Amino acid sequence: MDVLNVVRSARRPLAVASMAAVVAALAACYVVPIDPRTGQAVPAQTPVAMPAPAAPLVFTARLYPANDLASGFGVVHASVTNDLQGRGTFNTVIGGESFSGEATRKAGSSREGLANGAGNRGGYITCAYTMNSATMGSGTCRLSSGALFSMHVGN
Repeated sequence: MDVLNVVRSARRPLAVASMAAVVAALAACYVVPIDPRTGQAVPAQTPVAMPAPAAPLVFTARLYPANDLASGFGVVHASVTNDLQGRGTFNTVIGGESFSGEATRKAGSSREGLANGAGNRGGYITCAYTMNSATMGSGTCRLSSGALFSMHVGN
């Protein structure tokens, strides 16, 4: 039995050494795809650069008083951020009240849309607009107080 243990203990280092030799031999290898039609290595392909998604567009809007209730506010500035998916955000400050909300194109139209905002003091604003080009448009806005504005969108 003592001889058998000696033989077994001699095999373990040999097995470990064999495995180490196989691992060392394969460590520097890599797989090269072969074209089965030609038997030649397939050349590496250059990755194709994908264009970056378009950044949202920010438009300024000017709201001009269109009735006596709006005349006390003067010209009001607003901003619309278009996410280029038919939606955006709408922000303005009128008479010290901050309004924020959404701007959305009407269903089936690439030009007409609505913008609505809620005020931090309980008021609201509703606007309807038509884009005459990708960056310019016009419309009207009405405050919950009845103040009416003529809106011009674009720089």
